[in-house]
Amino acid sequence: MDSPFLYELVGYTGSILVAISLMMKSLVRLRVVNLFGALVFIIYGLLIGAIPVVFLNGLILCVNVYNLWQMWQRKDYFTLMQVRADSSYLKKFLEFYRTEISEFIPTYQFKPAEDQVVVFILRNMLPVGLVVVKPDGEEARIFLDFVIPGYRDFRAGKFLLEESAEFYRQMGIVQLSTAPGSKRHETYLKRMDFKLEEDGRYYYELPIRVIREHI
Repeated sequence: MDSPFLYELVGYTGSILVAISLMMKSLVRLRVVNLFGALVFIIYGLLIGAIPVVFLNGLILCVNVYNLWQMWQRKDYFTLMQVRADSSYLKKFLEFYRTEISEFIPTYQFKPAEDQVVVFILRNMLPVGLVVVKPDGEEARIFLDFVIPGYRDFRAGKFLLEESAEFYRQMGIVQLSTAPGSKRHETYLKRMDFKLEEDGRYYYELPIRVIREHI
């Protein structure tokens, strides 16, 4: 393999990484992938002797490193806000994210009922997640567990299941269950430590912890 062709491959790899980063909905993933794209472009610039390419992508790499450091250092405030099933805001939220929700959980019917518990997950007072469950004794069935684009770093899910377990325990709930939705939904459930049982549903045993609103 001759050197010019190898150099071109390195350049194309950097271009692909930058293009992929721009399609990321998570800001953290965007920064990480874009950082690697800039790093590859720096290597490409050194290989072909293009100092302006090295300089520009060096700046981009530094900006990404700084922003990622800021994101990881920031202490976000999380809390829960329960609303009625007939909430006007809830209806508008569901309608606005209908396409995203349908792709993530195709079985959701968009019909919250009075016997369901509807909770928004607030992150720095922004409604970034929505959970709809129906209690049945010590178990609650999850009809919807959705996080909006840009905030899918699993922190909202961890806050709901780990930090806010007491919220459900106060209602006598010790276990959550849900039917699998899309492949993305199943990946999320496994990441959140839901266990697949023989009946084809995923189950999560709530930990015994005192609720905290800061993480």
